[in-house]
Amino acid sequence: MVSRPQFTYWAPDLSRNRESESILKGTTLEIYRLLLKTNKPLGIREIQRTLNLSSPSQAQYHLNKLEEAGLLKRKIGNYVINKVLLENCVRISRFLIPRYLFYSIFATAILLIDLIFLKPVVLTREYFFFTVATAMFVVIFCYETVKVWAKGSL
Repeated sequence: MVSRPQFTYWAPDLSRNRESESILKGTTLEIYRLLLKTNKPLGIREIQRTLNLSSPSQAQYHLNKLEEAGLLKRKIGNYVINKVLLENCVRISRFLIPRYLFYSIFATAILLIDLIFLKPVVLTREYFFFTVATAMFVVIFCYETVKVWAKGSL
């Protein structure tokens, strides 16, 4: 009997990443976003006052959830971001901007260029088709941008 070698495949621990993302809801998400935006260590009382939470223990509860998920770490009594999850957003300085905003700006620019500079003398089916398709992309990207902003998710 020939024994086959045992291979161990390395794979990143995606389950922990999924757990971290599932924790980011409601007040926990607001606290995480606050820490992302300020980009400096904040204490429990500061977080409570900034987000108008009812008590420091409520802020502590959500901070503990984030710390257990590995998203925050404690530094000299204050909390700082340990891991950044930006699934639907791009961080520019202190601002979190939905990535679809860039797509919608680009699609709008293409549509305007098409309507202003590439307008043919005689309207053809091809021109009409490409203009309508570009307009549909603008609508879809703007809808996705508004959806991400309204949802407030990362």
